[in-house]
Amino acid sequence: MKIFEKIGKMALGSRLRLLTAKMTDDASKIYELYGIEFSPKWFPAFFLLSVDGEKTITEIATEISHSQPSVTKIVKEMAKAELVEVNLKSADKRRNVVDLTEKGRNISEKIKIQCGDIDLAVEDILNQATHNLWEAVAEWEFLLEQKSLLKRVQEQKKLRESKNVQIVDYEPKYQQAFKSLNEEWISNYFEMEEADYKALDNPQEYILDKGGKILIALYDNEPLGVCALIKMDDPDYDFEMSKMAVSPKAQGKSIGWLLGQAIIDKAKELCASKLYLESNTILKPAINLYYKMGYEKIVGRPTPYKRCNIQMELDLEK
Repeated sequence: MKIFEKIGKMALGSRLRLLTAKMTDDASKIYELYGIEFSPKWFPAFFLLSVDGEKTITEIATEISHSQPSVTKIVKEMAKAELVEVNLKSADKRRNVVDLTEKGRNISEKIKIQCGDIDLAVEDILNQATHNLWEAVAEWEFLLEQKSLLKRVQEQKKLRESKNVQIVDYEPKYQQAFKSLNEEWISNYFEMEEADYKALDNPQEYILDKGGKILIALYDNEPLGVCALIKMDDPDYDFEMSKMAVSPKAQGKSIGWLLGQAIIDKAKELCASKLYLESNTILKPAINLYYKMGYEKIVGRPTPYKRCNIQMELDLEK
C-alpha cells in the first residue's frame, strides 16, 4: 500500500482494482463457505433473473451496464453450470430469452441467506469506517457520468498547456507564419481568393496601415496561431475579426480562444463598439468558438468571399 502513497491520486484506478480483487477473492471463499458453486462475476445477471424472471441478453446487458458480449459469455458459463436455460421461447414467441433452471432457483434461495449475512458484515464495516464507501461510490458514479475522468484530464492538459501560450503583436518576422497558417486551413476546406492574397501578402498595407491589428500566438516561442482585426469603413461595424488560424499541431491548447479574447480586448482599447466576422458553417469548431465568445448570427450583408455562408457580430457595449 505504500506505493500508492508515493504515487498519489493518479493511482486511484490501480488502488480500486486491488480493492476489487481482494473483495472478489473473499466473495469466492464466501460462496464456498455456504456450499455454493458459483462465480462472483455471475452475480449481477443471476440476481436480475432471480428477481425479474426471464430476460433477453440485451435486457440483461442494459440493466447491469455490461456489454452484450460480456453478458453472452456469462450466460454461457451459467448455462454450462446448469443454472440457466438459454434460447427459451417467451410468450411473445419472437424473443429468445434466458431464465433460471430449477437448480438455479434453488441456488437463488441459498444465496438469499448468504446475502443477509453479507449485508450485516458490510454494514459493520461502514459503521467502523470514517467515510461511507457505498455513498462515495454512488457519488463518484454520478460525477463521472456527468463528466468522465478522460474529459477532466483533457481539460487540465489544455489549461496547463494554455499557460505556455503567449499572445504578441505582429512584427514583420511573423509575416510568413501569418500567411502560411491561413493558407493551410483555407486550402484544406476551400480555395484561396483574391481578397486572401491581398491581406496575407501585404498585411502591413492592407491591415496595419489602415488602423487594424494582427496578433500572433506563440507556443514555446513558435508562431502557431494568428488573428487580425481589420478596420472597416462601415456605419454599423468598427472592425472585422478575420484571418484567425491555428496550426493543427497546436489544437487543444485553447489558442483560438486566447486569440479571440485578445482581439476583443484590442478592439475595446480602440474604442470599438461592434465587431463583425464572416465564416462558413462547415467549420463547426470555429463557429462554436465564436458563439462561446458572444458573437451572434446576422444576415444580409454583402461579402467578397465565395466561401462565406454565415455572418456574425459582437456587440462590445452589452
